[in-house]
Parts: sequence; C-alpha cells; structure tokens
Amino acid sequence: MKHSNGQTIIQIFESWSPKKLVAMENDPIGLAIGTLNKDVSKVLVTLDVNDAVVDEAIEKGCQLIIAHHPPIFRKLPNLRTDTPQGQLFEKCIKNDLAVYAAHTNLDVATGGVNDLLAEALQLNDCEVLVPTYSEKLYKLAVFVPTSHVEKLRTAFAQVGAGKLGTYDSCSFQTTGEGMYRALEGANPFVGNVNELHREEEVKLEVVVPESEKKKVIRTMLKNHPYEEVAYDLITLDNESKPLGLGRIGKLEEEMTLEQFAQHVKKTLQVPQVRVVGALNSTIHKVAVLGGDGNKYIGAAKYAGADVFVTGDLYFHVAQDAETMGLSIVDPGHHVESVMKKGVAVKMTQLCEEQKVNCEFIISELSTEPFTFV
Repeated sequence: MKHSNGQTIIQIFESWSPKKLVAMENDPIGLAIGTLNKDVSKVLVTLDVNDAVVDEAIEKGCQLIIAHHPPIFRKLPNLRTDTPQGQLFEKCIKNDLAVYAAHTNLDVATGGVNDLLAEALQLNDCEVLVPTYSEKLYKLAVFVPTSHVEKLRTAFAQVGAGKLGTYDSCSFQTTGEGMYRALEGANPFVGNVNELHREEEVKLEVVVPESEKKKVIRTMLKNHPYEEVAYDLITLDNESKPLGLGRIGKLEEEMTLEQFAQHVKKTLQVPQVRVVGALNSTIHKVAVLGGDGNKYIGAAKYAGADVFVTGDLYFHVAQDAETMGLSIVDPGHHVESVMKKGVAVKMTQLCEEQKVNCEFIISELSTEPFTFV
C-alpha cells in the first residue's frame, strides 16, 4: 500500500465527486481550512463541522475532515479568534487539521447524497429529478495492430473511455487491413523503410467524455506501438447521461401517505416528520432531495411524484404543494447524514483500488440542532 497525503486523498475523492458537478453558483466547495500538503492517515467524515466534531477529529488522530456542509458558507469580513467561528478555525489550524467540503457536487454525484437517500427509502428505477450537468461526448476510433488491441482496450477503460451510463469497458471493433510506407528517418514497428507494408489491424472505437479527452489521447499514444498513430476523434450530438439534484423512483409496493411517513421515519431514522397531504392517499412514485428542497416542488410534481421527501419546507411552499396536489414528507435537513457512512465506504473502496493506505472514520456525533419533545 502507498503512503497517503492530503492531495492524494482529495484527488481520489474528486475522481468520484468532482468539483465540476457543483449545482449552485458560488457554492463554497473544496479546501476550506488548512493545507492538503501533508501526510494523511486518518480522515473523519461528517455532515457538519462544529466544535464537538473538531474535538472528535483531534481525539481520533485525524489529519483531515471531509464534510458535506461547508464550514465557511459566506464570505468572512474578518477572521477574529474572539468569536465562536474564529475559535473553531483557530483550533483546526493549531492542531494541523484540514477541512474539505463537498456540498452540491456530492448531492449530484452518482452514489452521493441523493442516491444514498433513495437507497435508504428503498426506491427502484431511480432517475435524476433536476438535471444540472451533462457532458459533450466524442467517438474515438483508432487503428491498431491485432497484437496490441487488448492492451489498448484495457488502458482506455482505466482512464474512463468506453463508459455508457452504468456500463464501462464498452467498445466496438472491426478488422481490416492497414497499409503504409515508412520513409527515410522512420523507425516502423513492423515493415521496412521505403517498402509498402500491409498489416492486419483493428479499428477500435470507444466513447470519450469531454473531461477525459486529453487524458484518453495521452493514454492512446503511450500504449500504441506505432510512431504515428492513425485515429479519428468525432464530436457526437448525443450527450452523457444527465446528473443532477434529487432522485425520483418507485416503491416496491404502494402505501398510504400515513404508512409512507412511518416508512420514512424508520428508514431515515428520524423521530418525527412533517406531512402535507391526505393521510389515506396512495403513494407509489417518490421524489427525494436532500437538504432544502423548497425550489423543487414543481419539478417533483412535473415528474409525476405522488410525494416529495425533502427538508426545511417553508409554510407557504407547503401550501403551494397542497394546492397542486403534491404530498410532502419533511424529515428535516439532518437526514443528509447518510453521507457519513456512504462517503467512508466509497472512499475506503477507492483507496484500496489505488493501493493507498488511509482510514476513514465515521463521525459518531449528531449535528442535528433540534430537540424533539
């Protein structure tokens, strides 16, 4: 296993939840406190960063915190250590504790907050509720001798080429005959200088997302045996499968709204929920969006949801939902804490694949500010 540092850990994290997925303008994601230029062997994963969480990280010997909610959400007019927020930052810096925040990019990412909530609610056939990101696609077709087809195909898969939705390592190949003459000064892989040569070759085709285009081409040139590589790179009209905020899916069996509210309490482990709608109405199609979903009741209704599970619902928005015939179950903002285990499990898996030695610790503290009486 390789020794890990902060930069390596965050590079691995951003390979799963990249900053380009951020869904809100001016969302303060990324490194918030400290430096990543240091050794990191333990990372605490938390929903929020408060004084108790920082103490927990220090006690457990962590060098880095990965949080969902940014500790600095608005621009600071100053950094004073005689305020509670300033004292929190001072404690982090004095204990060489870095804090990294992944907010709406983690909401959007495949396997991120909203997928974790949909999985907890046991929803099937899930799709994105509010698309916020899609990517231009290219078709790369390269002509390669049969002896190097599998090497090149494997290399492509390792750098993200040939990924279609929930499938990877996708490619297509056709066999034909390549012809060329090496001129003076050339060093041909097969054939002789100044002689016309024919070689059995394969045309290997893969789809490449725009964000990986340069890396895929570098990989192709590195793994191809020819001095001069013949290839086509074609812009496609179709785009990648959209990513975005929220998910919408179906329950295995229909429930009444009252039964579904109990299901939410049980699966998301909350003591109570707020409900809008007739308790005896039928629930089959469910939209869910972690955090504050006030802006998206129209999207949930348009997508055909019977109920929208989201937090922090405003009084007048709840009335609007009632008027449009959309039921609501509000379990609060803190249900996003499902990300703690989800991120720890995913990052442990990714680091093991990269042979990077790092322990991810799930914060044991609740940062729910409300007490239910």
